[in-house]
Amino acid sequence: MTSFEQEVRERIEKNGCNPELRQNADAFMKASNIPKYSYNFTWLGRPIIQYPQDMTAMQEIIWQVKPDLIIETGIAHGGSLIMSASMLALLDMAEAIGTGKEAIHPGLSKRKVLGIDIDIRAHNRAAIEAHPMSSRIRMIEGSSISPDVIAKVHEIASRYSRILVCLDSMHTHDHVLAELNAYAPLTSSGSYCVVFDTIIEDLPDDMFPDRPWRKGDNPKTAVHEYLKTHPEFEIDRSIEHKLLITVAPDGYLKRVG
Repeated sequence: MTSFEQEVRERIEKNGCNPELRQNADAFMKASNIPKYSYNFTWLGRPIIQYPQDMTAMQEIIWQVKPDLIIETGIAHGGSLIMSASMLALLDMAEAIGTGKEAIHPGLSKRKVLGIDIDIRAHNRAAIEAHPMSSRIRMIEGSSISPDVIAKVHEIASRYSRILVCLDSMHTHDHVLAELNAYAPLTSSGSYCVVFDTIIEDLPDDMFPDRPWRKGDNPKTAVHEYLKTHPEFEIDRSIEHKLLITVAPDGYLKRVG
């Protein structure tokens, strides 16, 4: 570890324990939720519906883990799929440069993103399929917790050795817990299963009057229940201490066993 890297680590630990910083970050999360702050950003032209801080964390994780398969539940406009695909393209390019070999053709790359959604709207599918990153993306339409979809994802995953999982579909406790049981075991050792929107547990109930999730019934409660019986995963708090502003507190789960 370089002296700069050590400085960064120490600074992150201090920031994570800084009550003023954390209070201001919490206040921003509450204030920015209702005006849909996260809906304002794109990745390579597609709406991503994520906070920029979490987008930064994901690119760091992908660069660190170097997965050959990224599984994502929840597609929406496809921005997250495009981001993941573009990071896989950069991994392929970096490896080609590092070995002095010619860059692999995108269509021939083994690295893929697998997106699952119960309703892939036609205009979103068309935009994703027309995107330059589309050759790296495969989509499955269906409930992420249906036996048929789970079986299909496991069959596809069996061809890969380094897998990263991102869960961002229906945010109720039961649904997320079912997703964790179905897909977290596919996470490679040293990789991550990232559970988005755990922040719901920390926000006032009246922020979600038209949604089935609420305080006590959301991704964070599902994460805590799952971790009770799965010690192979640990919450990587260094990520949320670094970000401070994140929709995934307690949601960056690193597989350590």
